[in-house]
Amino acid sequence: MTSDVTRAEVCIAACADTYRESGEVLAHAVGIVPTLGARLAKLTSAPQIVLTDGEAFLMSTPPPLGKSASGGGVIEGWAPFRRIFDILATGRRQSMMGASQIDRFGNQNISLIGDWAQPSRQLIGVRGAPGNTANHRVDYWISRHSPRIFVESVDMVSGVGNDRARAAGPALKYHHLGAIVTNLAVFGFDADGRVMLRSIHPGVDPDEVARNTGFPVDVQNVPLTRIPDAEEVRLVREVLDPRGARSREVPD
Repeated sequence: MTSDVTRAEVCIAACADTYRESGEVLAHAVGIVPTLGARLAKLTSAPQIVLTDGEAFLMSTPPPLGKSASGGGVIEGWAPFRRIFDILATGRRQSMMGASQIDRFGNQNISLIGDWAQPSRQLIGVRGAPGNTANHRVDYWISRHSPRIFVESVDMVSGVGNDRARAAGPALKYHHLGAIVTNLAVFGFDADGRVMLRSIHPGVDPDEVARNTGFPVDVQNVPLTRIPDAEEVRLVREVLDPRGARSREVPD
């Protein structure tokens, strides 16, 4: 790194940036870094987003990581589980999910590895990925960037990619893939819906990104991911994650 800012903190800021133009949506984040990113966005660049404590409370001010709204946040509303489906179906939600596999068009797999009829590994199932990708913006967080995750073709489609969404036509008119943030870089999508590099994290060799991506990506003349400013770093370290859980997901 070029300063005392850690890789995890760069990733958190990159996740927070996915909400800059989101408006009033319910932020859904899976993982330590995405959760911190959503909470950082709420306190800085996107105060209009709505946070849940993972139970039923909506928070105007987030608590430290690991605590519910009643343990340190400021409660501003209540959304029981049954309401989440209404929010999702009307597009008033933005999700950052993980992926066991993701291909060059953003098709995501969290269900199984190998042949569908007799997989070599059973994962968690499709979960909410189909509904999320059909109804609102979806971003992805990959904590261990590797060619086992970035693949030519996923073994099963859980989250719908750009190629399949375009082939489906009006049925997936609300499909919107945003960014893929990893521990090495940030990706977006080009005009044809293919994965492309937006930035590489400070201290990461571009060749490392290329080696760990299972399909070709152009790593030439790619800018560096921005380093969070002093206030963002303070909020992460002192307010949102004083116990340093972020470093377990992205080691320093």
